[in-house]
Amino acid sequence: MTRLEFPHWLGIVFAIFFAVLAIDPVSRTVWVAEVIPVVMVFLALLLGYRYFRFSNIAYTLMAVWLFWHTIGGHYTFANVPFDWFNQLLGSERNQFDRIAHYSVGFYAYPAAEWMLRRGHCRYVPANLFALLLVMGVAAGYEIIEWWYAVLAGGDVGIEFLGSQGDVWDAQKDMLADTLGAVTALLLFAFTRPDLAPRGRPEHPRGEDPMSNARPPRRP
Repeated sequence: MTRLEFPHWLGIVFAIFFAVLAIDPVSRTVWVAEVIPVVMVFLALLLGYRYFRFSNIAYTLMAVWLFWHTIGGHYTFANVPFDWFNQLLGSERNQFDRIAHYSVGFYAYPAAEWMLRRGHCRYVPANLFALLLVMGVAAGYEIIEWWYAVLAGGDVGIEFLGSQGDVWDAQKDMLADTLGAVTALLLFAFTRPDLAPRGRPEHPRGEDPMSNARPPRRP
């Protein structure tokens, strides 16, 4: 019997959390649109686990966005009960959405880890790739938000867009994504999961999913 490890438990907790918040969301239409990327990322991590296992820090960082975005989908981002934090910042705007974008940047950590452990490039190019990847995804998502808001129209479009009347909302969201990526890459520099020792014989295929080393060829 395969022993459950940290990523398994994290996935189980998230699945339960997702199921609970799928019950009676504020707007079912907005909820469906918001959770599509959540489900896609979760399934990608679930299906890809047997082929490549990230570090526990990487899974934790990726989970932050999954949990945060799931909450935003349930309430709609502009209406999440987040007054205590907004008051702390002295802001009349609900900043839950901005923090969600900041957490998107955390995916720079697993991106850099994947590039280095797969041996695709060295440290600096891996970090640049991870940063630019997050910035590109951030820009692409803003275009998707705009496109969906125009097509959906009405209150649904407004709630999905979540701009809350800020004409610079898209630019600030992309900045938050970028700052999150910079934070994640600073953490990556201190933790360097690509240099950590590997050794997990319990992997279902009999290989270490944390290792990139290939077995020597037989003569």
